[in-house]
Amino acid sequence: MNAWETTRSALRGMAANPLRSVLTLLGVLIGVGSVILLVGVGNGSAKAVTDQIGALGTTTITVRSSSGGGPSGAVRDQTLTLDTVAALEESIVTGGSPHLTSVVPQVTSSATVAVDAQSTSAQVVGTSAGYFDATASPVALGTGFTANDDELGRRVVVLGAEVAETLFGDDDPVGRSVVVGSTPYVVNGVMATKDSAGTASTNDLVVMPLSRMQRSISGYGGLSTIVLDATSADDVDAAVVEATLVLRDALGVAAGEDAPFTVSSQSQLLSTAGSATDTFTAMLTAVAVLSLVVGGIGVTNIMLVTVTERTREIGIRKALGARRGAILGQFLTEATLLSLLGGVLGVLAALVGSRFTIMGIEPVIVGSSVALALGVSLGVGILFGGYPAWRAAAMRPVDALRHD
Repeated sequence: MNAWETTRSALRGMAANPLRSVLTLLGVLIGVGSVILLVGVGNGSAKAVTDQIGALGTTTITVRSSSGGGPSGAVRDQTLTLDTVAALEESIVTGGSPHLTSVVPQVTSSATVAVDAQSTSAQVVGTSAGYFDATASPVALGTGFTANDDELGRRVVVLGAEVAETLFGDDDPVGRSVVVGSTPYVVNGVMATKDSAGTASTNDLVVMPLSRMQRSISGYGGLSTIVLDATSADDVDAAVVEATLVLRDALGVAAGEDAPFTVSSQSQLLSTAGSATDTFTAMLTAVAVLSLVVGGIGVTNIMLVTVTERTREIGIRKALGARRGAILGQFLTEATLLSLLGGVLGVLAALVGSRFTIMGIEPVIVGSSVALALGVSLGVGILFGGYPAWRAAAMRPVDALRHD
């Protein structure tokens, strides 16, 4: 019996009991579809995290005091000062830090922001005019403030998107007056809406010149953070090293001593997040593979029932001279076709499912997961259909013909 005849015989066997064949297909379909879709959810989760971190600026480097409190930097000491900023700026100008392009000091606090009867609590950032470029926070409406505004301590602010919407609704806030704390300010602009990676919303901000922040809100203590910008994403690691060396020298930290500051980059955060999402994807894949194994067990059970029902047919074929390999090939082909067809249907079901949001995540289907799932479904047919096929091929004609 050649390959075509073996395949035709297997198809006839599948058509002889369509309900059983459909149930087998469903088992494999669910398993394959689960593998592809859950891997897609893991990939979608990784992409969402990567996009959020990327939106914060892939070249951004942040310097914080080691004793300076949490990520917001609200607790300040005298480790980071304007003198520290000056040392970094001088290093850039003289070529000592070729992979750094800008230095942006920040003082962070919180205050109530009010317009007439509307008010909200917001995070207030006092910084320099380079803040918007260094942190990838473009101004969508109006303008930012200038270095001259900072030098003269002008009472101007740029609002985060959420703050502007809360205070002004659909009205244009540019040129309007807001009260931050107890001091009135003129709104220069509104920053573009920006996804946040973490617990702090990047839209719930009020940004003002550092000099005005120090005069009206924070006082003249140390800085909360210093934001640096690297020349490119590929140069971030080199820029971190350069910044660390400049800071240790400026603060008089001897070799071998623990530095009183930390230097971190978005690439480090991206690497950590990538490891977490890889683990999440692996766990989802393991669960999906288990469902595929369950589908394989279903293939075995169905094929064993099929072999039992067709025992007399096997006996007749063997009595007429059918070789053991022909019987083995027929039943193994039948199991493989069922699994492969179920796998193809599972791929189609996963592609349809990927058009929907799952657990708030848009699945990202990649070709490797589709190829893997189809390969596994083929393997399921061969592996789990192997024993029933071997059992059918091993029957003695006399015993098979006696079967009722």
